[in-house]
Amino acid sequence: MLNKYRTIARKGENEIIIEKSRFITTVQRVETEEDALAFIQEIKRKHPSANHNCSAYMIGEHNLIQKANDDGEPSGTAGVPMLEVLKKRDLKDTAVVVTRYFGGIKLGGGGLIRAYGRSVTEGINAAGIVERTLHSLVSTTIDYTWLGKLENEIRSSSYLLHDIHYLEEVVIETHVAEDAIEDFEEWMTNLTNGQSKIEVGHQLYVEENIT
Repeated sequence: MLNKYRTIARKGENEIIIEKSRFITTVQRVETEEDALAFIQEIKRKHPSANHNCSAYMIGEHNLIQKANDDGEPSGTAGVPMLEVLKKRDLKDTAVVVTRYFGGIKLGGGGLIRAYGRSVTEGINAAGIVERTLHSLVSTTIDYTWLGKLENEIRSSSYLLHDIHYLEEVVIETHVAEDAIEDFEEWMTNLTNGQSKIEVGHQLYVEENIT
């Protein structure tokens, strides 16, 4: 699992008009190629009368799955420039469809490349980007006498307090980035004079909005 990567924040749609043609961009987060293909078909069903539903997607930790489709536009003028925007923005697990309703004015090869690239860029900006950072859920078990101090320290830190369980002893659950676990354990040990029990649990991604 990657320690950190960027992807689309949410499914989003954006429309621009270029030389009387409507370019409607829809972006969505996908985890598999099957998800991407289903998303593309969904948009085609939504816009059955469109002249083109061009698509691109990039999936996997190392971007092993990369596909682009011009859907009837001249070869290389739609899908590839759309995919290039995903690469430039370094967006993983992302699929995009640009639906074009032809307005009667031909754009030429260069105009189409610019139009589809701009459409994807503005669609991504509308949907937003998140950075997903791999964290572990770290449980710190302490005596109740340490609760006030540790809760205040964690809330004032860059670590993310997840939950507090009031049992025979107190268990504080904190989301800690993978590359900060050793520092967190040392910090907890010092704060409690060694009177804490620390257990590292399951991994999960925590998202932060970039745009």
